[in-house]
Amino acid sequence: MSSVAVIDYGMGNLHSIAKALQHADSSVAVRISADADVILAADRVVFPGVGAMRDCMQALNETGLAETIKTVAASKPLLGICLGMQAMLSDSEEGGITRCLNLFDGHVKRFAEGLADTEGNRLKIPHMGWNQVHYKPHPLWFNIPQDSRFYFVHSYYAAPDDAEVTVATSNYPQAFSCALAKNNIFAVQFHPEKSQTVGLQLLQNFLHWDGAL
Repeated sequence: MSSVAVIDYGMGNLHSIAKALQHADSSVAVRISADADVILAADRVVFPGVGAMRDCMQALNETGLAETIKTVAASKPLLGICLGMQAMLSDSEEGGITRCLNLFDGHVKRFAEGLADTEGNRLKIPHMGWNQVHYKPHPLWFNIPQDSRFYFVHSYYAAPDDAEVTVATSNYPQAFSCALAKNNIFAVQFHPEKSQTVGLQLLQNFLHWDGAL
């Protein structure tokens, strides 16, 4: 039986993502774990997260899970979600400058104050709710219509140095990277577990993905 480990570092609604993974493919064994051996033994790994980056990186560094994630990133399919995606960049503006995992060269920046849409309506921070996602070809978009709507909750966004790693964008109001991919790593800013049919399809695609582009 194929297996997927959901990394537990004390932040995020892990049962929500675990339940969504089980719903996406009931034949896959889903384990929530903080144990490096369990995580490294799984066929695929999900790195979720909500909350503050400084707390996230402190927890990852103190538990040794930062090194575990780097090992996974070099060896098997890895999916980052929300804060998990942001932690894959080089650093974040949140809480001052916080050093991150550096799996993607780039930075995490806060949305500017005073944003407005094309009609002049003020946009709130955090960016919260449903928004369209426009993607470039990748196996994890299989059977997901172009410009589908996914659910977002975030005040910071990824700004990778290399535009080629961006495999999807959304607008608020300008385009920002909402999905990154490199080799066997795929990461999304939105919450697939809260994104209904298209979110479950993305999770199913991940559970069937061998890490190849």
